[in-house]
Amino acid sequence: MSKIIDGKLVSANIREQIKERTKAIKEKYSRTPGLAAVLVGEDPASQIYVRNKRKSCADVGIYSEEHKLPESTTEDDLLELIDKLNNDVNINGILVQLPLPNHIDESTILSSVTPEKDVDGFHPINAGHLFEGKPKFIPCTPHGIIKMLEFYNIDIEGKNAVVLGRSNIVGKPAAILLLQKNATVTICHSRTKNLNDELKKADIIVAAIGKAHFVKKEMVKEGAVIIDVGINRLETGKLAGDVDFDQVEEAASFITPVPGGVGPMTITMLLWNTLTSLEDSIG
Repeated sequence: MSKIIDGKLVSANIREQIKERTKAIKEKYSRTPGLAAVLVGEDPASQIYVRNKRKSCADVGIYSEEHKLPESTTEDDLLELIDKLNNDVNINGILVQLPLPNHIDESTILSSVTPEKDVDGFHPINAGHLFEGKPKFIPCTPHGIIKMLEFYNIDIEGKNAVVLGRSNIVGKPAAILLLQKNATVTICHSRTKNLNDELKKADIIVAAIGKAHFVKKEMVKEGAVIIDVGINRLETGKLAGDVDFDQVEEAASFITPVPGGVGPMTITMLLWNTLTSLEDSIG
């Protein structure tokens, strides 16, 4: 039976640190970290995320504001709002909730957020810093994954790690972070040949492909560490990860559940980045 990696526990530990750092800055500089969330359209999952973000900010003493825009919002109007937030001294972090409507170019919008307030870590400049090994803002989900591995004292150095998925949000940055921790990293995706063989060699698997219960027990070697990033809504209404938890738990040494694993860490690291942005601006 594997040991559960409890994302709620790790998240609570880090949020307590954020709360203390935020309190210290308020007392010393009379400054409060500020996070602005921009939501375009009515995507239900995005609305839940933004709502959870607002509550999380309040819990640690971070100021937050929301900008909910209709689906019909033009790209120019959205760029105008982001420019306003870029120049707002009370805002240290800007979150543009994805996905955006099809008529708005995602790359253009993400690049318009000033790198100093890009707390998602998606701006090309921040991606370049991450690639160089000198990150300013690390994308929140991959950052959370590393924090969980560190919390449970899971050794990364010299291990074979397979990242299943190659998105700019999770897959690629997760691979870079594992590489910087001296893992030997393989990125697998829909075109990978002999996928099962690649997974079977892995000491650490990060599953982020968006296919419910895709990773089965026979794909995993005994004692592997399994990080499940997937959040899939089943027909029953329940949430499921990319890993078949009930099966794989029998083989894994450590495994994250869904929900309650990686999920809580994403917002926590967003708060971390927002606080870091203010600290950097103070100098």
